[in-house]
This record gives sequence, structure tokens and C-alpha cells, in this order.
Amino acid sequence: MTIPGIAAIGAGLAVLGAGVGIGRIGGSALEAIARQPEAAGKIQTVMIIAAALVEGAALFAVVVSLLVAG
Repeated sequence: MTIPGIAAIGAGLAVLGAGVGIGRIGGSALEAIARQPEAAGKIQTVMIIAAALVEGAALFAVVVSLLVAG
């Protein structure tokens, strides 16, 4: 397998991992809001920050894998 092929697999795995992570964050946040509706604002804020951190890590992984391929 060539280096660009391996880099494409790495980028795909990074995006897949980010999707799973953001899905779990969202599901857990919805469950927490269902248990304590009065804390919805705080939970939503923390959820958005956590999702942004996961997305940032995935973007970094994709960029690194594309730099390795080039």
C-alpha cells in the first residue's frame, strides 16, 4: 500500500473517531438534560466546548495525515 493510501485510511479513521465521539457527547448531554432540565444551559455549554475539542483533534489528525501523504 502506498503512503497516500495509508494517509487516507488515517484521515478516515480520524473522522470516524470524531463522529463517534461527538455522537456520544450529544447523547450523554441529552440524557443529562432529561434528568436535570434546569441545568440545560450549563450542560449545553459544556457539550459544545467538548465537541469543539474533539473536532479540533480530528481536524489536526486529518491535516497531519494529508501532510504525510504530500
